[in-house]
Amino acid sequence: MELTANAFGRNARKALLDKTLQEALGRTTGRFLAHRDAAAAAFPEFEATRERASRIKRDVLDHLDTYLARFIEEAEKRGTIVHVARDAGQAREIAARIARDEGVTLAVKSKSMAAEEVSLNEALEGAGVTVVESDLGEFIIQLAGEAPSHIIAPAVHKTREQVSRLFERHLGEPRTDSIPELVGMARRHLRAKFLSAGMGVSGGNFLVADTGSVVLVTNEGNGRMGTALPRVHLAVVGIEKVIPRMADLPTFLRLLPRSASGQTISSYVSIVTGTRRAGDPEGPERMHILLLDCGRSAILEGKYREILKCIRCAACLNTCPVYQSVGGHAYGWVYSGPIGAVLTPLLVGLPEAAALPDASTLCGACADVCPVKIPLPDFLLELRSDARDQGLKTPGEIAAMKGYAGVMKRAGLLEAIERIGGVLGQFFTKGKGIGGLPYPFSGWTERRDFPAPAAQPFRKLWKIRRGVTR
Repeated sequence: MELTANAFGRNARKALLDKTLQEALGRTTGRFLAHRDAAAAAFPEFEATRERASRIKRDVLDHLDTYLARFIEEAEKRGTIVHVARDAGQAREIAARIARDEGVTLAVKSKSMAAEEVSLNEALEGAGVTVVESDLGEFIIQLAGEAPSHIIAPAVHKTREQVSRLFERHLGEPRTDSIPELVGMARRHLRAKFLSAGMGVSGGNFLVADTGSVVLVTNEGNGRMGTALPRVHLAVVGIEKVIPRMADLPTFLRLLPRSASGQTISSYVSIVTGTRRAGDPEGPERMHILLLDCGRSAILEGKYREILKCIRCAACLNTCPVYQSVGGHAYGWVYSGPIGAVLTPLLVGLPEAAALPDASTLCGACADVCPVKIPLPDFLLELRSDARDQGLKTPGEIAAMKGYAGVMKRAGLLEAIERIGGVLGQFFTKGKGIGGLPYPFSGWTERRDFPAPAAQPFRKLWKIRRGVTR
C-alpha cells in the first residue's frame, strides 16, 4: 500500500469536500460510538475488565519472548508450521513461497490489517495466486480498487448506492438500494470461491500461548469458512497478539466486541488449533502461521511500547473528531485515527509520517474509550516532541510553540493579552465572528468564522460563572 501519511493535510481537505464521504462517516461512526457507550454502561464490570486486560497485556510485553516461544512450541506440536518475518519484504517472500510450495492458485482471504501492512495480496498475486477478499467490506473495496478506511469496517466510506453501482459494474447484478439484497449478491458470488479455493488466508485477533491457537473474532461467517474449507490455512498475525493463557481469552472477548460495535459478543468466535485431526469433519490439512515483527521488537524496547497493547477494536477511531471528519484514507496508510497517528510513525519511521501526530485535537476521548488503556494523547504529544528533536518541524512552528508556551506559563500575561484582544474584538467586529484572518492563520477561516474574542478574560468569566466575587 502506497504511503502518503505526510500528505495528511491535502488528503484531509479533499475528504472534507467529499459530500458522499461526509454522509457515510456521519451515519456510521456515530452509531458505533453510541452502541459502544450503551454496551459499556450495561456492563457493570467494564472498567474492572479494562484494568485486567491492561495488566495482562503489560505482562505480555514484559515477557513477550517467553510467551511467543511457548506459542510456537504448542502450535508446532499440533502440526502447524510457524514462520517469523522480520520485515514486510521477508513476510511477502515467505507467503509467496508457501503458496508456490502448496500449489495454490486461488485464495480466499478474510479481513487482516496485518496482511494489509505487508501488502500480502500483491505478494500472492506475484506468485500466480488469485486473491479474493471474502469479508463483505473488503470485498467491496477490492472491487473499487481502494484500501480499507476503518479497522473493523473497511468500506465505511461507501454508501449503499455506491456499492450497488460497483456490483452492477463488476458482478453484473441489477441496481438496488436494499442492503439484504446486496449482501445476498456478495454471498452468491463468494460461495463458489470458498468451495474452490486451495488456501484460506486470515489474520488473528489473539494467539493463545498455552494451546498454540489462533482466535478469530468476526461478524461474518467468512473467517470460519476460509479457515475450515480450503486445504491450506495461512494466518498472518503480529507478534504482539499473543496472550498467555486460554483462560485470559474471556477478558478480551468481553471487551473487544463491546468496544468495537457495542455487541455483547461477536457473531463468530473461531478458535483454530492445528491441522485437521483424524475424525474431524473439516479443517485444513496444512496450516501455516506467519508471525510479523516488522518493527514491533524495536517499539517494544522504547518509550512507546504500550501501543503494542492495542487489540484493534477501532473505538478510538469512532470517538475521534478528526477521524469523524476526514475518514481513514486521509491518514495515508493502513492504520488510521488516533491509533494510526501513533502506530504508523513507529512502524514506517517518523520522517515518513510526521504529519500524523498533529492530526489530533488532544481532546483525550481516545484514551477514555481504549479498552486496554493506551495513553494515546501522551504518545501523540511525545511524537510531536520527537519530530522537533529530529528536525522535522519548521523554525516558524518551533517559534510559535515556544511563544505559546511562554504566554500560557504566565497567567498575568495571558490575561493582559485576552483583555487587549477583547477590546480590539469588540471594536472591530462588534462581537460577531471573524470572517477572515491573515496568513499564517488564514486556514482557520477558510471555511468558517473564527469566534470573536470575549470581552472579558477567561479567568474573569470563570469566576463569574462559579460565583466567586473576589
